[in-house]
Amino acid sequence: MVIFLHGPPASGKYTVGKALSALLGVPLFHNHLAVDLALSLFEFGTPGFVALREQVWLAAFEAAAAAGQSFIFTFAPEATVDPGLIARLQRVIVGRGDRIHYVELRCSEAVVQERLVNHSRAAFGKLVDVNLYRSIRDAGGFEFPTLPTPLLVIDSETMSADSAALAVQAALAEANWR
Repeated sequence: MVIFLHGPPASGKYTVGKALSALLGVPLFHNHLAVDLALSLFEFGTPGFVALREQVWLAAFEAAAAAGQSFIFTFAPEATVDPGLIARLQRVIVGRGDRIHYVELRCSEAVVQERLVNHSRAAFGKLVDVNLYRSIRDAGGFEFPTLPTPLLVIDSETMSADSAALAVQAALAEANWR
């Protein structure tokens, strides 16, 4: 089983993922592990970067599926990701007889921009420049096709990470996740 946390930059995916990982005892595969690896060799958004990041994500999904390892994955929909990747990731998991549970995190633009400057984001090489964020946003850099219907939508602006993790746990229990 994969819990696929997605939302815009600074919506709390990593923070909620950590809380959910601790609550469920399921590992967190934070998307920046692949992003940072790809950035060590290629500039963000270049063909080499995009290809390597995708290969890492696919390899992680395939290895976990083959081992029967459930995990939490964080994903920020943005224009450098091939929209077909989501279907490929899903096929890997579903092909092994398991499920992906999508959980969407939302918060207002004002909160995204406020959170961008949080010093903890810099540890992962995340976007921390509000002006750069606005420039990318205005150029369509965060546009991405609609993801599959989420099991749950969380307003991370009003809900703490611990409360969000409990809400995901309850939704998973209702969906007979194990």
